[in-house]
Amino acid sequence: MTKKISSFLLFIFLISGLISCKNEPAPAIAQPINKNAVIDSTITAFQTTLLEQQIDSVFKKYDFNGSIAVFKDSLQLYRKENGYSDFKTKTKMDSTTVFAIGSVSKQFTAVLILLQMEQGKLNVTDKASKYLKEFQTKEYENITIHQLLNHTSGLNMFGGKLMFRSGSDFFYSNDGFNALGKIVEAVSGKSYDENAQELFKKAGMPHSSTANVFEGKNFASAYLGNGNSFQVVPDMPKRLAGKDIGTPAGGILSTIDDLHQWNCALYSGKILKPETLKQFSSKSAERHHAILGKMGYGYGIMMNIGKPECYFHSGYVKGSPSLNIYYPQTKTSVIILSNIANEEKGKSSTFRPHMEVKKITDHLENTLLQLKSKHSLSLYSNREAESEQQ
Repeated sequence: MTKKISSFLLFIFLISGLISCKNEPAPAIAQPINKNAVIDSTITAFQTTLLEQQIDSVFKKYDFNGSIAVFKDSLQLYRKENGYSDFKTKTKMDSTTVFAIGSVSKQFTAVLILLQMEQGKLNVTDKASKYLKEFQTKEYENITIHQLLNHTSGLNMFGGKLMFRSGSDFFYSNDGFNALGKIVEAVSGKSYDENAQELFKKAGMPHSSTANVFEGKNFASAYLGNGNSFQVVPDMPKRLAGKDIGTPAGGILSTIDDLHQWNCALYSGKILKPETLKQFSSKSAERHHAILGKMGYGYGIMMNIGKPECYFHSGYVKGSPSLNIYYPQTKTSVIILSNIANEEKGKSSTFRPHMEVKKITDHLENTLLQLKSKHSLSLYSNREAESEQQ
């Protein structure tokens, strides 16, 4: 892939140089060349070709049963569905297939909390004990909403001892996010499901739902094993709303298109105020993920440490590995959803396709930003030279 990118960079620089040359004045009827448009279209064509080659190879290598799509703002650069949403009936996946997204749900819960803050109903510096009786104990009384949002509360399983003094370390807690869901209910006077549905409507996500109220017909049943030997995960998607998982922590259902719409709406400022969005996406903790490695953590969202700038979150409930990625500098969404996992090989094996795709898109993002920077510098130099000649 590096050789292909290097060759492309050379090609772009040649194109840039050619269209930047000063030629004799063209006849009056000739239309001026839009240099940026030529280069942008060339870059887009390159992205599309490279993504098709590289991600198609991931599908083939792992016989990936799922859906992967890449969007640059509103433009679809890549999309492929492969395999079955229902292995027993051999129902093929399509663009309307609804998946369990696991912990990708956490960013929705975080946003619901922040929307309540914008209405003046709470503050993230508030102690959770102000809203929930379960936190009115000596062990939990000093845990803040902020600490629940970025997993620094020390809470593991609710009712147990704290893993560490609140605010001093990181420990990923589903129970912490389920508590946040209860806080949303307490201050809004409405159920979590109702709040979530209002948020989906605001974001333009008509095919998304919470597990407890889902009534659609296009749900991708979850399976353990592989395409040749599998067993269905029972009671899906209702089980996601149970106490073992909990809707605020991992019980939202969505589609490729809805998650793309969510990324666009959220990061363009259509959901949260600018200062609130910054609070949501700012690194306030650090996580050492067993599969994804070292990363920053904000409010229900993870981020790259280093380049490229990237917000993402993985999700896993039995049989349903997922990954939602957003690159803010190019407004690019990468969404990977699946409905089967071979747990005997471990979660690291289950997420290998997801990690390979992220590696591909991280590298491509860095290349495009490098190219954009050099092209902008080239255009600036040309403008300077032209102005000196005038």
